[in-house]
Amino acid sequence: MRSLRAAHSLASRSLLLSARALHGATASPAAVAAGAGGGRWGNNPSPPSPAPSSRALQGGIAGAVSFSLTFATVAAAEVQAKERLPADLLPQNVVLYQYQACPFCNKVRAFLDYHDIPYKVVEVNPLSKKEIKWSEYKKVPILTVDGENLVDSSDIINKLQRKISPDVESTSEEETKWRRWVDEHLVHVLSPNIYRTTSEALESFDYIANNGNFSFTERFAVKYAGAAAMYFVSKKLKKKYNITDERASLYDAANTWTEALNGRNFLGGAKPNLADLAVFGVLRPIRYLRSGKDMVEHTQIGEWYQRMEDAVGEASRIEEGQE
Repeated sequence: MRSLRAAHSLASRSLLLSARALHGATASPAAVAAGAGGGRWGNNPSPPSPAPSSRALQGGIAGAVSFSLTFATVAAAEVQAKERLPADLLPQNVVLYQYQACPFCNKVRAFLDYHDIPYKVVEVNPLSKKEIKWSEYKKVPILTVDGENLVDSSDIINKLQRKISPDVESTSEEETKWRRWVDEHLVHVLSPNIYRTTSEALESFDYIANNGNFSFTERFAVKYAGAAAMYFVSKKLKKKYNITDERASLYDAANTWTEALNGRNFLGGAKPNLADLAVFGVLRPIRYLRSGKDMVEHTQIGEWYQRMEDAVGEASRIEEGQE
């Protein structure tokens, strides 16, 4: 019963981390072009020389293709450029206490990764929470930055932003509005979707159990007891937040966000702002679950999400033994 109650508590705040690491990143246009080219031309006989008109036509096509590929590669490089900080503004010792599956922890990680801030991770056991016994605050994420303890995902990001951008006075009203929307609306439509059916609940807790900080016996209890508990809890959440159709609520939220972009690559314009990072962070755990795949298939959010994946880039997390 203790494991069931603990799994129930864990599940109410947990979402599945993106399976992006399992599936691999999408190939860039340049990589696709290189792959299509072969690499064995030097071993094959040269083809007959084409007629002059044919050569001109082929030259024009080749030039157009070359220009298109070059433009696409440059554009991709611009999108993928990270926000690199001056050395004097870069925090020196950053440790994130987290649940790998938590959407709020993913918000903080998206910010750290985008700004290329190196950080260590301590995966908290949600049953014992022994890793954060030193803290009076018993929720995750907790971020320690050069000895200072920061709590609450939005507050953490606000304080980090002030540390790394001391000359920026404040965020825009639009940015603040959509960050609030993430915390007050978007996160609440996710749990009813990923635990919508028993199979979806098991899909979520299979990853949580295998990637969280659990013992062997805890892992088994969390997967099955947690999935069963959250299947029923999700029905209560559905009622609490006046959700009549889980998928419709998810699609509506995705469409609301893409409409807010109003034709821009990001809400921040040419580059992501804090609202972009917040939406991306909480959606990243579900992107490759059934619910996330359905969301991308039935809404227009996929292109923005791909741009965000490219912009955030690789994790700046410091792995064990990497120091």
